[in-house]
Formats: sequence, structure tokens, C-alpha cells
Amino acid sequence: MLHFHWFLPTYGDSRSLIAGGHGTSMHGDRPASLPYLRQIATAAETNGFEAVLTPTGAWCEDAWLTTAMLVDATEYLKFLVAFRPGLVSPTLAAQMAATFQRHSGGRLYLNVVTGGEDHEQRAYGDFLDKTSRYERCGEFLDVVRKLWQVAEPFSFRGRHISVADAALARRPSPVPPVFFGGSSEAAGEVAARHADVYLTWGEPPVAVDQKLEWIRNLAAKQGREVEFGIRLHVISRDTAEEAWAVANRLLHSLDPLEIGRIQQSLARSQSEGQRRMQKLHGGRTDDLLVSPNLWAGVGLVRGGAGTALVGSHEEVADRIEEYAALGLDHFILSGYPHLEEAYWFGEGVLPRLAQRGLWRHPQRAGTLEKVAVPFGA
Repeated sequence: MLHFHWFLPTYGDSRSLIAGGHGTSMHGDRPASLPYLRQIATAAETNGFEAVLTPTGAWCEDAWLTTAMLVDATEYLKFLVAFRPGLVSPTLAAQMAATFQRHSGGRLYLNVVTGGEDHEQRAYGDFLDKTSRYERCGEFLDVVRKLWQVAEPFSFRGRHISVADAALARRPSPVPPVFFGGSSEAAGEVAARHADVYLTWGEPPVAVDQKLEWIRNLAAKQGREVEFGIRLHVISRDTAEEAWAVANRLLHSLDPLEIGRIQQSLARSQSEGQRRMQKLHGGRTDDLLVSPNLWAGVGLVRGGAGTALVGSHEEVADRIEEYAALGLDHFILSGYPHLEEAYWFGEGVLPRLAQRGLWRHPQRAGTLEKVAVPFGA
């Protein structure tokens, strides 16, 4: 069965595309207040999303604190908390995860973000270069994994991380799965050793297939197997015409000067994944359909995940099935605004995937989801 996750926009939300991210400031005209984030979390749980991803960075609210304050707003929803391993000690991070698991009833997933931008890392007091950050990330996860596995104190001395007589009074149960993304050679090596779920941003299926095969081979050399996930935006409507009308509205609301400013800012990114996102559109607004139903318009102003599946509910379900055939198990989705789009996708696409035997509602296992047919269809 496929796993679907939604996104918590802890920098704000909007009916328009929000500019920024990935080391660049951003905010929406719907403030990321706790009551609003509770609405999104509740909508995600109601519609059958398994977890919500919470971002990390100077441009959004802290993910640990925000999700901890949202646990009581839901019953089953899990929280995919993004964090940067270089900004806290591995022992403290392992303890935080154990505490979160205990108090939430096992509802923590972890998204380890190494950090692709020197200027943003330096603002947090981290002056390692990108290659060294990945080395440190691997050492960090070596320590965290061991803390979760053994009760006896141990010491570790690496190039970047060292601990002495480290142990946890209470280990997490269950151990939270580690989601990890990255398109560089250094990222692949860390993913092969530590990722439970390797994440890619939404590229055309051929490119995604190549990336998954790359990680499969690296993991096999480590004697491991990993699951795979993809990060996408979605615009799904009863008809394709309605969906593309929304995409065109979002595009036409963008200021060309804003597009230029954001693209100039993102061009300094050291992230290989960001480079691949920008290559899809090249800063142009007239050639954004990069694969059937895969639209690169979001990436004109948003760093990180920059593509959206656009189409009728049936078409979006087809594309998801196509990606799933490559070996993708986890789909982390979002839309503008996140509250409304959770219902469009949850009520339009997920029931169709349930009918195809690809998904079932986490709280309604064994029941066949009903598909709402548009009036007059």
C-alpha cells in the first residue's frame, strides 16, 4: 500500500504561490498561527494522510516545537519532523526523538536535512562546507542509531562528532524511521548507510527512476534495502480544465521581477537537487510542462520542491500510479492553500487509488473508498 503525507506550511499559507524557501525568506498572507496549523493537521488526518512534513530553516517556525504543540490536536496523525543534524548534539537529538515518541504514542518520523546553503548554516553558527556537513551527518546518525539500539554507555570519536559514555535513560519505541534526501554523491553515501526512506523532489519519471536505481545500488553495497518517497505539489480538480485554470491563475499572479529576484537567489544554492529543479524550467514561464501532468511553475518562486501534478483526479491518480511502479512508496504532497487542497486531493484522488488497490485509509482499513462523481458526468 502507498503512504501519503501532507505538508505543514509553518511560514504561512496563501491562495497564491509563496516566494522563497531553501535559504531565502518567505511568508504567506495566511499567518502560520497554531489554530490554522491545527486545521491543516486535522484536515490531513480526516482525509487519510499518514503524516505531515514540517520544514526546517530560518524561513519557518521551529519544527520540533510546532509539532509538539500539535500532537493533542490529532489522534493518529504522525509528524515528519525535519531537522538539521549539525545544530544539536546527536545525544540530545536522540533523546528528543525518544521523548516525542513516548508522549505522542509513537507518532514521530524524522526527516534529516543536512543543509545545502553555506550562508544559512553560518547564520546558525555552522561553518563547515557542504562535503564536511555530509561527513558530519553520517557520524551524527551513527551515534543516534547506536543510542537507539543499545542500553550500555558508549563512546564515539569521529572527524566531526565525538561523545563519551553516551546513553539514553529510555530508548524510543518504536524507533522513528529516518527520511533522507539529497542528489549529490555525498548525499547518496549517507542515504545508503542510514536512510529508511530516501526522498527525491518531483522530477520526470525517467529521471526519478535513474535516481532510485542509483540509491538501490549504493544501499545494496551496504547490505541494506531502502524505501523511496517523492515530494510534490498537487492541483487536482474534477476536470483537467479546472486544474489547469488554477495553475494558470497561480502563474499569472507572479511578478516577473519577483521571479527574477528569487531565481537569482536560488542560483547561488549549493544543492544539487535545487540545481536540478531549476534546470526543469530555466527561469522561463512559457515551457513549464516538463512531463505529462508535471508542472514546474512552483519552482519559479519557491526553493526546494518546485513541481506539481496538475490535472483531473483521474489523471493525477494515473501519474501517481506511474511513479509507484518505479518503486516509490511515500508521497509527500502540498498545495495552495494547504487546507483546501488537502480536501481536493483527499476526496478526489485518494478514493480512486483505493479502488485501484493502491491505498487504504489508515483508520478505515478494509473498506472501499467511494468516489464522488461530478454532477452531470
